[in-house]
Amino acid sequence: PFPRVLSLVTTEISACLSSSPHEEAVNWDAVSPQSPLLPAEQTKPPQRSRSVPRAGDDTACCAAPPVCGLSPGPMPRVAGASAGIPQALTGGRGKPPREGAKNCRQGRGEAPCEGDQQPAALWRVTAFGSMGSPGCPGQQCYGTAPLRESASGRSVALPLSKPFNGNLFLFLHVPQVLCVCVLTTILGCIFGLKPSCSKDVKTCKGRCFERTFGSCRCDKDCVKLGNCCLDYQETCIQPAHIWTCNKFRCGEKRRLEYRCSCSDDCVENNDCCVNYQAVCKGEASWVEEECENITEPQCPKGFTKSPVLLFSLDGFRAEYLQTWGGLLPVISKLQKCGTYTSSMRPVYPSKTFPNHYSIVTGLYPESHGIIDNKMYDPKRNASFTLKSEEKFNPQWYQGQPIWLTAMYQGLKAGTFFWPGSDVAVNGTFPNLYEIYNGSIPFEERVVTVLRWLQLPEDERPHFYTLYLEEPDSSGHKFGPVSSGVIMALQRVDKIVGMLMDGLKQMNLHKCLNIIFISDHGMEVGSCRKTAYLNSYLDNVQDFIVVPGPAARLRPNNVPDEYFSFNYEGIVRNLTCIKPNQPFKAYMKQLLPKRFHYSYNDRIEPLHFYLDSQWQLARKPLEIKSCKGGFHGSDNRFPNMQAIFIGFGPGFKFGTQVDPFENIEVYNLMCDLLGVKPAPNNGTHGRLNHLLKHPVYTPHHPKETSHPSECSVVGERAFSVSLGCSCRTGGLPIRDFHQRLNLTETEVKKTEELNLPYGRPRVLQKKHNYCLLYHYRYVSGYSRDYRMALWSTYTVGRDDKWISSTGAASNCLHKDVRISQNHNQTCLFYNNHPRLTYGFLAPPDFMTDAKKPHYDALLTSNIVPMYPEFKVLWNYFHQHLLPEYAAARNGVNVVSGPVFDYDSDGLYDTPEKLKRYRGNSEVLVPTHFFIVLTSCKNTSETPLECGGSLDALSFIVPHREDNSESCADGKSESMWVEERMKFHTSRIRDIELITGLSFYQDRKQPISDILQLKTYLPIFETV
Repeated sequence: PFPRVLSLVTTEISACLSSSPHEEAVNWDAVSPQSPLLPAEQTKPPQRSRSVPRAGDDTACCAAPPVCGLSPGPMPRVAGASAGIPQALTGGRGKPPREGAKNCRQGRGEAPCEGDQQPAALWRVTAFGSMGSPGCPGQQCYGTAPLRESASGRSVALPLSKPFNGNLFLFLHVPQVLCVCVLTTILGCIFGLKPSCSKDVKTCKGRCFERTFGSCRCDKDCVKLGNCCLDYQETCIQPAHIWTCNKFRCGEKRRLEYRCSCSDDCVENNDCCVNYQAVCKGEASWVEEECENITEPQCPKGFTKSPVLLFSLDGFRAEYLQTWGGLLPVISKLQKCGTYTSSMRPVYPSKTFPNHYSIVTGLYPESHGIIDNKMYDPKRNASFTLKSEEKFNPQWYQGQPIWLTAMYQGLKAGTFFWPGSDVAVNGTFPNLYEIYNGSIPFEERVVTVLRWLQLPEDERPHFYTLYLEEPDSSGHKFGPVSSGVIMALQRVDKIVGMLMDGLKQMNLHKCLNIIFISDHGMEVGSCRKTAYLNSYLDNVQDFIVVPGPAARLRPNNVPDEYFSFNYEGIVRNLTCIKPNQPFKAYMKQLLPKRFHYSYNDRIEPLHFYLDSQWQLARKPLEIKSCKGGFHGSDNRFPNMQAIFIGFGPGFKFGTQVDPFENIEVYNLMCDLLGVKPAPNNGTHGRLNHLLKHPVYTPHHPKETSHPSECSVVGERAFSVSLGCSCRTGGLPIRDFHQRLNLTETEVKKTEELNLPYGRPRVLQKKHNYCLLYHYRYVSGYSRDYRMALWSTYTVGRDDKWISSTGAASNCLHKDVRISQNHNQTCLFYNNHPRLTYGFLAPPDFMTDAKKPHYDALLTSNIVPMYPEFKVLWNYFHQHLLPEYAAARNGVNVVSGPVFDYDSDGLYDTPEKLKRYRGNSEVLVPTHFFIVLTSCKNTSETPLECGGSLDALSFIVPHREDNSESCADGKSESMWVEERMKFHTSRIRDIELITGLSFYQDRKQPISDILQLKTYLPIFETV
C-alpha cells in the first residue's frame, strides 16, 4: 500500500509544520524526585526486563517500535514490551492508546537531527512500544514522554497530561527540524523495510537464524533483544538437541546443526527424524498400529536376510513389566505381539559384565572368564575393574562372542556398546563399534544404529547390539520400588518407541528380528541388611573382601599366598557363629553346581553366599552403598530375574514361554543369523519353540559305551567271603540268589515300571558297566567304579514305606552277578574310620508289607557315604520322597554318585580318577544326584503320562558334616529339605557331571525334552 503510506507521510508533515511552539518548556534542572511536577512513580528510571531490546541494535521496524526523537548524546535503552508503558500512555488500562504517531527509524542508534544545538543538557527521547509494526497499515507505533538525564545521572520522564493524539510533540524550539527528521525516518522505513513490513509474521517457522523482519525475530540476537517469536526455542534451538519431529518443526528449513530433519524434502535426502511420517504426515506411529502376525520377512530391496538386533536394557527386573507394564506402551506391545517369557534367569553372579558376556557367548562366567565386574587374575597378577584400562585387555575375555561368530562366517557386525565389544577379543573388533561412553544420549545410539541399517549392502552389518544403562542406574540410585525407576522405565520405553518408529519409517519393522533383553534384576538395599566380617572375626587385616551379595575373599599378599592361604580356617571360624546368620562361607567347590562358579582361578577359593536382600563387606565404609538398590545375588531369587522379548518375522506371534537361562540366547541368535555356533554351555535347540521356523534339529547324543551282560555266576563264587552277613528271613540263600535271575517277561515288566522313559545312556568313553534287573528297581552297575552309575525305580502315590531297623541296615548280600574284583566288600567299610555305606534304591520302600524287598540289600546297591551325609540321605528317602510322590501322583526316581574332583562341572575321566583315587579300594563320590520325574498333569501317573513331564533334580555335595545347615541339635525336618532345595539343579547339569543322558526313549519332541532338562525351579526362599 505505497500510496497510502505517502498520504500518511503528507498528513504528518502538514500537521508538524502547522504546529506552533506553544508547549511549555520544562526546567529540567529544577526537577527533583520530590518535585510536584512529576508523580512519584515517574521519578524512577524505567526498569528493563529480560525481554527488552537495546537501542542501537538492528531492531526491525515491525518489531519493537521506537518513537523518533533527537538525541545529541548516546541513545538510551528502548523497552519493547507494552507492560513498560506508563499509565499516562495507556489510559490506566495497561494498553497503549489506539492513536499514535506512525513513526519508526531504521539503523543502529539514533542520530541527532540537523540544527539540534543543545548546549549543556543532553536530551534524550525514549519510547515504550508495543509488539505492533509501525509504518505498516492497520498497525500503530506509539510514543511516550521523553527522558532527560539530570545532573545526578538519573533519567526522568516528561509529564504528559494526556495520551498522544497522533501529532508529534515539539520538544525543540525549531519544529521544522523535527519534521525533517520525521520525514527522513518514515521514508527510510518505507523504502528500506517495505518488503518485511508488508506482512505480519509471528512465527520462526522458516526464519530460524535469518535476519528477516516481522512481528518478532528469530536470529541469534533476539534473546538479547527480548523480541524472539514465541516458538523460537521449539523451532530454532531445540532441533539441535532432539532427535524427533514436533508440530513446530514440520516443514522447517534444513540446517546442518540439527540432529535430524523435519523438512519437506527429508525423505528424498534420507535424513528424516524417526517420527517424521507420524507427526508431519499424519501416519500412525508404530505403537498405535494393531499387532500383526508377520508370517514372512518383509524387507526393502537390498536386504537378502533379516538382520538381528540385540537390545539390552540394563537392570530391567522381570517384575517391572508385570507391575508397570501399563505405563510402558511400546514394550508392552512388543510383549503382546512377539514371544516372551515371564522371567529369564541370569547367570551367577547376577552382575552386568558377566551376564552380558554370557548372553553373547553362551558360556558361564567360569568358562568365559568375566567372573565379576571386579576381579583379580593370580596368574597374571592383574586386576580388572570397569573404570580401568585393564578392561580393554583381551586376555580377560575368553570364548567367542556372537559378533565374531558372525564375522568368521562371512557376515558383518555393528555394536553400539556391549561389554567386550570395544575389545579386540581374539585379536578382532566388530566391523563397526563404539568405545563405551556413558554420556552419549540414548537417542543418538538408536539413530546411529538406524543409520548403520541404511549403509550400502556391502557395508551394512547383519548383527547389531544396542545398550542402555537404564533402568539399572536409577535402580541403584533410588531403589527398585521408586518413582525414579518408574521415570527411567518410561524414558526407556520412549527410546524403544523411537527405534520402532525409525524402523517403520525405513520399512524395516517387518524385516528385523529384535531381542529385547536385560542382564539381571534389582533388589532393595538396606544398611540394616549388610553384614560386616569385623563383627564376626577379631582379625580382618590379613585379607580383602570383594563386597556385595556374592562376596569373595583373598589374602592381601597376592599372588604369593593366593593358593596357599588358610581359607578353610576362615570358613570354620565363620560357620554357624550367630543364630539366623545371613551368610554362609563356602569353599567354592562346595557351592551349588547350578552356579557353575568354581572352575576358574579368578574365582577366589572362599566365597560368601548371602540370603535374599543381604550384602557383605569386610567392615563398614568398604561397601559401595547399602542403600538404593543392588544386584548380584542368587540367580534364582525372583528379584534377580531378567526380561526377554523376541520380536520380528523369525519369532512366533503372541507367544509366552516358560523361563529359561540367558546362556541359551547365543544359540538362538546363531539360528536367526544362519551361522553355526561355537562350542558353548547352552543347549542347542532349547529355544526352538520360540521360532516360527527352527533351523536346527536337535538329536539325542549317541551312546558311546554300551552295557554288557551281568548274569548269575556259579556257586564257586559264593565261597569267597566279602565280610558281609545277613539273615534272609527264612528265605533260603539259593532261592534268594535265584530272585536275581529274572526271566525275559519279568525283565520287560520291571522295565515298564521302573524305566518308563528309557534307561539312561552312558556317554563316557569305554566305560565298563552292565544292567542289573530287580523286581522293584533297575541299576546300571559300573565295574570301573565298583558301584552303580545309576539306579531307578518308581514310587506310587499310595506305596507304603517302613523304617529301617538296626539289623536291616547292617544286612548286606553279595550280588552274585558281579565278580569279586569288581565288587565292594563289607571289610572295606568295617575298617574305614570315616566312611560307611548307603543304598541308592532304598530298602525301606515296599509294595507289600509282608514281604520286605531284600533285593535292595545287595553290594551292587551300596555307595560310599559319610555317616553325617547318610542322615540327610535317609531322611530324604524316608520322609520327603513319599511326600513328593503323594503330591505328584507318583514319581520316577533316578539317583547315583558323582565324581567331580576338579570341580569343572563335568564327569572326571578315568585318567583323572586314577590321580584322585590313589590306593583306595573304593572311589568316594564328591556329590550325589537325584532326579524326580512326574507328569505335569497330576491326574496322570508317571507311567500313564501322555503329555508333558515335570521334574525336580538335585546335585548334593557329599560332605563329612552338616555344618552347612548348622544342623547340630536340630531335627532333620528343620534343615534337610532346605538343604536339598538349595542344591537343586538342572537335569542337564546332572548329565554333564555324570556322563549320562536321560529320557531318550520318551515319545516326545526332543526340543520339549530339552526344555525339561534345562528347567530350574525358582523358590521364594531357599
